Amino acid sequence: MKIDIVTLFPAMLAGPLGESILGRAQAKGLVEIRVADLREWAEGRHRVTDDYPFGGGGGMVLKPEPLFRCVEALRRPGARVILLDPQGRAFGQEVAAELARAEHLILLCGRYEGVDERVREHLVDDEISIGDYVLTGGELPALVVTDAVVRLLPGALGDEAAPGKDSFGRGLLEGPHYTRPEEFRAWRVPEVLLSGDHARVARWRRAQSLWRTWRRRPDLLETAELTPEEQKLIEEFRQGKKPDA
Repeated sequence: MKIDIVTLFPAMLAGPLGESILGRAQAKGLVEIRVADLREWAEGRHRVTDDYPFGGGGGMVLKPEPLFRCVEALRRPGARVILLDPQGRAFGQEVAAELARAEHLILLCGRYEGVDERVREHLVDDEISIGDYVLTGGELPALVVTDAVVRLLPGALGDEAAPGKDSFGRGLLEGPHYTRPEEFRAWRVPEVLLSGDHARVARWRRAQSLWRTWRRRPDLLETAELTPEEQKLIEEFRQGKKPDA
């Protein structure tokens, strides 16, 4: 997989892209991540990439020429060009899985008041937002999308089954985790996790995942694919019964 991130501020991306799972995935050859400085495709002595909006108003708008030149230079057959923008469709685990199937992503980091509308209409294939709030630019959203996508690539994680166990992997929140010591400040690890009974542990984890989702994100249960046993547990929660500790 190849990911190109187009930005006016390449230094914002260098550190995170070289660390942890992203760094290891690149070292393994699973993904090639490149950062393109938009100014390299701007013309003139000052490499201007933005200008005042027609019709007046505050702020600056990214010009179309540098963005078109940059994308046309980077784009390969089958590439998906994505604008990171608060007006885009909401980013979630399903979208991450969709993008992880692409061979080439080009992520455009918006800035200032946004991009010339002709970029939206004639250059990008998709627009993505990571939440209903406004950031100073698209660099942080680009890192979020890249991280979420790369960790889904085969071989990126030590445990190949891990993505399916994560929160939202099955449409549910993940349950609690514990590690050593068994007792900390009089708070003990649940006995079931020390029992060695794998079937019992699996049932406990499933119940805890459902309980946490029901309490914190009940909206997720509306679309989650639940087994009859899980549906029964949800009904017990509604009747006031808690899962075993």
